[in-house]
Amino acid sequence: MSDATATITVGLPGRVYSIRVEAGLLSRVGELMRRQFDARRVTVVTDSNVGPLHAARLGESLKGAGFEAVVLTVPAGDASKSLRQAEALYARLAERGHERAEPIIALGGGMVGDLAGFVAATWLRGVPFVQCPTTVEADVDASVGGKTALNHPAGKNLIGCFHQPSLVCIDTDCLGTLRKRDFTAGLAESVKHAVIRDQAFFEWHEANVGAIVAQEPRTLLELVERNCRNKAEVVVADERETAEEGVGRAALNFGHTVGHAIEAQFNYELRHGEAVALGMVAAMDLAVRFAGFAEAERERVEAMLRALGLPVVCAAPLDVDEILRRLAADKKARGRTVRFVVPTVIGRVRWLEAPAVAEVERAISRVLR
Repeated sequence: MSDATATITVGLPGRVYSIRVEAGLLSRVGELMRRQFDARRVTVVTDSNVGPLHAARLGESLKGAGFEAVVLTVPAGDASKSLRQAEALYARLAERGHERAEPIIALGGGMVGDLAGFVAATWLRGVPFVQCPTTVEADVDASVGGKTALNHPAGKNLIGCFHQPSLVCIDTDCLGTLRKRDFTAGLAESVKHAVIRDQAFFEWHEANVGAIVAQEPRTLLELVERNCRNKAEVVVADERETAEEGVGRAALNFGHTVGHAIEAQFNYELRHGEAVALGMVAAMDLAVRFAGFAEAERERVEAMLRALGLPVVCAAPLDVDEILRRLAADKKARGRTVRFVVPTVIGRVRWLEAPAVAEVERAISRVLR
């Protein structure tokens, strides 16, 4: 891959951290952490897929910088984003005597980042946290912004807290180890960022779709960098989704309202990005009918999803009634009514408050065609 590198600064009040994007960066994580932490020991959390691929390289880097590292491995898959798995990690931390100044490193995709981040936020009321994402979805979205979460049978990400990382190290070489389906699924979050706030970035997707699909190294680095800059700007403006005007950070939930319900219905067997792509299709249906989103704009976004290999129609039957029940438990619901982030044009969104159930059913039916 290219030897280019990018650094994005996330400047929150009283807390500033860097996102480093670079091919081969895992081999330098120890060096970067040594500049920032005085601790002697660190704990790495990874999963059974990622660990065999990348943990040794990270471990060598940490050892070379004078850290004593232990690697804790959880089963791959979203089922590990659970209280049960968090409790198992707490037990290992207690056994090791993990101290408050000692960082926890997440090495993996969004599931590992959410789980390790939640554990870091709650162990000893908060220990330092470093993100080393290894998937497209984690690189462009989940590793930035400090949201941590566990799933509950009632819905996805219902248990969680905010805990900003101290450092994010994105090694774009890791993307070369992904299966095609996993690489493609992560691109849904990139389309999301473009649709909600960056028309020029959406046009960049249209101009570079072939290079993205082909995983051209410089294109991937630019893809990750531009996504991280977009996400960082949103987080700095509204860290905890408390914006009193407009949509704020909640804009990042475009496609996730219906998408999370679809994920849960399929017991998380769909990739997160696949479900989000379907959720965006449903949300755009509402946007066209109730928010002035042009049909031509919808067609552009759906065409982009298809060109990247993302679904715009669900390949398996959906239980619409179950989806509607799950929507009522969504984190963005207020007063037991559901609201949706919808685009008005590519690059801008607003809330759509409490659409009629029949209209939501119609939106869901668009992914059933």
